Amino acid sequence: WFYIPFATLVIVSFSNAVNISDGLDGLASGLLVICLFALLVLSRSILDSTLSIFIGLWIGALLAFLYFNVYPARIWLGDVGSLSFGATLAVAGLLLGKPIALVIIGGVFVVEALSSLLQLASKRIRHKKIFEVAPLHLYFQNKGWPEPKVAIRFWLAGAMFALFGLWLGLI
Repeated sequence: WFYIPFATLVIVSFSNAVNISDGLDGLASGLLVICLFALLVLSRSILDSTLSIFIGLWIGALLAFLYFNVYPARIWLGDVGSLSFGATLAVAGLLLGKPIALVIIGGVFVVEALSSLLQLASKRIRHKKIFEVAPLHLYFQNKGWPEPKVAIRFWLAGAMFALFGLWLGLI
C-alpha cells in the first residue's frame, strides 16, 4: 500500500524538477540524455531488454532534438515535453527498481527543484530570499555566467551524479 503514494511522489517530483530545469537552451534535454545513459546501463545489467530498447530509442530522439535545442535554441522543449519527460524518467527508474539510484542519477534535477523549493519556503516563512533568483541555473546566469557555460557546467555535474548513481545502482 505504501508503493503507490511513493511512486506518485517520485513521478510528480521528477516531472516538476525537469520542468524547472528547462530554463536554458539545452539544459534539460542534455541532462536527460546523461541520466538516460545511466539508466540504459542499469537496464542492460538486469537484462530488461524492453526497457533498454525504449531508453535507447529515447536517447536517440533526444540527441536529434538536442542538436536543435542547444544555444541558440531553434526548437524548445516547453512544459508539455519537460513535464512528460520528467515523469517518464521517474517511471523508468521505478521500473528498474532503483529509486535511490534514480535520485542520485538525476541529482542536478533534484538540486534545481530543491533550490526553488527552498526559495519559496524562505519567502513564505522568513519573508526573505535565500538566492537572488531561483532556480539555481538562473542564479549562475544572474552572476554573469553566459548561458552555454551554465548548461555545460550543469551537464558536467550531471555526468558526475550519473556515474555515482550508476555505481550505487550496480552494487
